[in-house]
Formats: sequence, C-alpha cells, structure tokens
Amino acid sequence: MSKVSIPLRVDPRKMADRAAVLEDEIPLSSFARLTEALEDVQGQVHLRISFGRDEQRTVVAYSELDVVVKMVCQRCLDVVELPIHSACEYAIVEPEASTQHLPKSYDVLEVGEDPLDLLALVEDELLLALPIVPLHASEDCQMLGSQDAEPEGKDESSPASSPFSILAQLKRDSKV
Repeated sequence: MSKVSIPLRVDPRKMADRAAVLEDEIPLSSFARLTEALEDVQGQVHLRISFGRDEQRTVVAYSELDVVVKMVCQRCLDVVELPIHSACEYAIVEPEASTQHLPKSYDVLEVGEDPLDLLALVEDELLLALPIVPLHASEDCQMLGSQDAEPEGKDESSPASSPFSILAQLKRDSKV
C-alpha cells in the first residue's frame, strides 16, 4: 500500500489496483463553492481516500474528511465553530452500468474514461456534510442565555392563565 500526497485528478481503477491511499491537508480556501457558506476560510481539510476492490471486484473508494468550519449561528448571529466529519464509501462504476448488485452502503460514482476530479468530490462531500442550520450548542448560544433571564414585571405569584380557562368560564356562564 502506497501513501502519497493527493493529485488533482486520478484514474480510480489504477489507484484501486495499487491499493493506493491518498492523505493530505488542503486549505479551505481551495474550495470556492464551500467557502461561500462559511464565515471564515482559514483552516485545513484533512482528507484520506483509500482505493481498493471489494469481494465482488468492484472498484471502491473510502473517504474520510475532517475540518473545523466557521459559520454564522442562525440563533444569535455570532460566529460558531463546527467540527465536520464525513465518511463515505463509493462504488466506482462505468456510466450506465447496472448498480443493483452493489451493497446499499455504497454511494455510486459513475466515472468514464476521464480522470476523477478529487477536489470536486471532496468539496461535494463537505457541502453535503455542512449543517442546514448552523447553531451553537444550547449552553453556548448567547441568544438562549438572554431568553433564560426572567422578563421584568412578571409576577411569580399570579397563576398562568390557560386559554381554555376562558372557555370553561364561558361554559359555566351559559348554564345560568
């Protein structure tokens, strides 16, 4: 098994025959579409992609990505750091090939004669791993902390009125 730095484009079939493992640190700023969703582009994506063949001799690629991104918390609008981890198993198949025999755990990746663009694959995987609504943890969010404070002027001794208590009162009054 060889361990090399990541090339931009690879032939996954040749990589699988060599049981290659690609591992590298790539700057977040290398991913244009991903950085549009981020507040800060400082940081590194740690990636590891290993190629091989499964029991059915299907070309497979296993990817693991780790990065800490900074996004805007949608509750308090402050910056939140979010650790992102993504792990995928890809079955590399020819375009239009039947995929019914493949295990359900594989994501199917159709690759023809052109080399596979690894950076685009990594960027797509990271985009899918981002939270739809980035938020601080409940105990860390400034907005939640301010909501926990008791509003001024509320009297603790008065019971909370239920909207149904008014209906009960109307029902009693109508029986008179």
